Amino acid sequence: MDRKIKKKTWTTKRIVTILGSAAILYLILYVFIFNDNSAKLNVEIEKISVGEVIEGPFQEFIPIPGTVQPKTTIYLDAKVGGNVERKFLEGGVRVKKGDTILKLENRQLEMNYISEQTQTNRLRNEIENTNNRLQQQLFTSKAQVISLDFDIDEAKDQLMRTEQLWKNKVATEQEYLNAKRRYNRLLATRTNTLKQMEFDSINNITQRDQNIERLVTSEDALKLVQRQLEDLYVTAPIDGLLSTVNAEIGQQIGQGTTIAQIDDLDGFKVSALVDQHYLPRIYEGLVGTYDFAGNTYKLEIRKKFPEINNGQFVVELVGEIPEGVRRGQELSVRLQLSEEKRAIQIPRGSFFQTTGGNWIFVLNEDETEAVKRRIKIGNQTPRNYEVLEGLKPGEKVIFSSYEGYEDKDKLIIKK
Repeated sequence: MDRKIKKKTWTTKRIVTILGSAAILYLILYVFIFNDNSAKLNVEIEKISVGEVIEGPFQEFIPIPGTVQPKTTIYLDAKVGGNVERKFLEGGVRVKKGDTILKLENRQLEMNYISEQTQTNRLRNEIENTNNRLQQQLFTSKAQVISLDFDIDEAKDQLMRTEQLWKNKVATEQEYLNAKRRYNRLLATRTNTLKQMEFDSINNITQRDQNIERLVTSEDALKLVQRQLEDLYVTAPIDGLLSTVNAEIGQQIGQGTTIAQIDDLDGFKVSALVDQHYLPRIYEGLVGTYDFAGNTYKLEIRKKFPEINNGQFVVELVGEIPEGVRRGQELSVRLQLSEEKRAIQIPRGSFFQTTGGNWIFVLNEDETEAVKRRIKIGNQTPRNYEVLEGLKPGEKVIFSSYEGYEDKDKLIIKK
């Protein structure tokens, strides 16, 4: 009788098949799930700079180089031309208002003054002579009228007597007519003399008035030339420091040429250069600070000059200038572009040149790895960037150069 043989459940072939399938499944899971496919790079910790993400006061500012200058500078220009005859002062000395700095010589102006003075004196003499002549003519005419009045009274009496005698047949008609003609002639002469007096008076007064007008014009011209002669003396218009005198003895100075410069020492300003990138954000009244002798002082923009030169524009700042600061001294001004606020910050570094502030490498807790993470950068200061998104206080980041790291997702830190 045949015996039934029991079939084995775990055959060698089956075990091998199961193990092989499991190995293949594990390989698949490892490749697609457990294996880290990110691009890695080993870096030595000595070759990177690590900084901590912090949260604290943040105020955007830019450092700008400034030069101390007098708040007011007076440029002395030659009001008239001439040769330098004498220098009374040299540059670098303090002056008082009215101090003579130098004297110019101008022969033509001196001749013009003599000519105008002669003309003025001549007109004065003519006016005086005209007044005298008018007065003399008035006296002469009055004397003539007085004499005529006596002659007219005499001729009138003679006419009346002759007329009576003619009526009485004692005098002839011819004698009567002669007496009448003499009387009428004297009356006509008196009338003519009065008209002549009036004409001469009007004519002389008109001539005198014309001479007076010419005299006024001549006197104005004389005063003008006189002021020009006074302008040959170049004087200080204010108290201050005579910084420069651009003239030498015998030098020909043209009208309008700048001769000297006087600085008002009552106050200073700071002239600073700002990069054209910040032009839209700079305005009058913007505040800046600077350090001097261990203290911090405040300045304020007084003027903004928008003309661009070599990629920069100029601003003028005024404010606190302590004793000890001198003209021409260089100051580093921190120009504040925003109000102070609390913000998350990271150190400035060369990584920005590669990432543009769009991502950064963030270290894990034991600082053995750094993973690429997207972030968003806001404003900046010379030391820090403001972080708007992507980082938390206490985390650490690599802020040194990312040259060679551009295509990496993770850095393995070798200590």
